Amino acid sequence: MTACLSAQGVSVALSGRIVLRDISLSLASGHLVALVGPNGAGKTTLLRALAGLVPSDGAIHVGGDALPSLSLRERARRFAYLPQGHIVHWPLPARDIVALGRHPHGATDPARLTAADSEAVLRAMQAADVVEFAARRVTELSGGERSRVALARVLAVEAPVILADEPTSSLDPRHQIDVMKTLRAAADRGTLVMVVTHDLGLAARFADTVLVLSDGRLISQGAPAEALSEQVMGEVFRISAFRAEFQREAVIVPWAEI
Repeated sequence: MTACLSAQGVSVALSGRIVLRDISLSLASGHLVALVGPNGAGKTTLLRALAGLVPSDGAIHVGGDALPSLSLRERARRFAYLPQGHIVHWPLPARDIVALGRHPHGATDPARLTAADSEAVLRAMQAADVVEFAARRVTELSGGERSRVALARVLAVEAPVILADEPTSSLDPRHQIDVMKTLRAAADRGTLVMVVTHDLGLAARFADTVLVLSDGRLISQGAPAEALSEQVMGEVFRISAFRAEFQREAVIVPWAEI
C-alpha cells in the first residue's frame, strides 16, 4: 500500500497544553477513514495538523512530499478542508461559494471561471445535490442546505485528500446518509477521505478504516469491527454496543453506559 498521507510521531501543543501525543499513521488513496473519539480527544487538532494548519512536531508527508516543503497554494491543492460549522457571512449565490473551491487552481473570480473550472463546480454541485440552490444566496439557505453547499465547495477543489470535520452534524438522517454516500463515492474515485464523526454507526457502515483517538493518543486503528471492538468501546467511550450486519454492511449502535 502506497501512502497518500502519512504521519510519524506527530505531537501538538496548544497554549502550553499537549493536545496530540506521538501520532503515527499511514493512509492510502481510495479509502474513507473515520476519525472518532470522545469530546476533547484531539480529533479536530489532528485534522488541522495533517493539513499544516497548526504547528506540530514530527513528520507529515502527503503524496510522498514533506508537508513543510509545499507552498501554501500547493497545500491548498493537495488538501480540501471542511471545518466544523459551515458558517458563511457573505450573501453570495451558492454557486459562487462552491466556486471558491477553485481558488487554489487560480480561479480568483467566481464570475469568470474557465470552462474546466465551471465543469468542476457543476460536478461538485451535482455530487452534493445542491444544483437547485445555485442562484440562491447562501445566507438564505437552511443550516443543512448550507452544509451541503460547503461540502460542494470542498469537492470542487478536486484535491487528492479531503479532510471533513463533522460534515453530518447539522443534517437530518436522510442527508447524513447522502453526505456519507457522497464522501464514499469520492473515496471510490481515488480520493483519500478522512471524516471526523461522533456517529459510530455511520463510521462502521461507510469507513474502510476507523481511527480511535483518546486523550490525544491513537488508541486503535483498523477495519471498523476491529477498531471499535467491545474492549475499545468500553475503555474509550464507556459504553456497550449492539452489533449486527444488514445488507452486508456492519451495524454498530451505541447501546448502554457501563
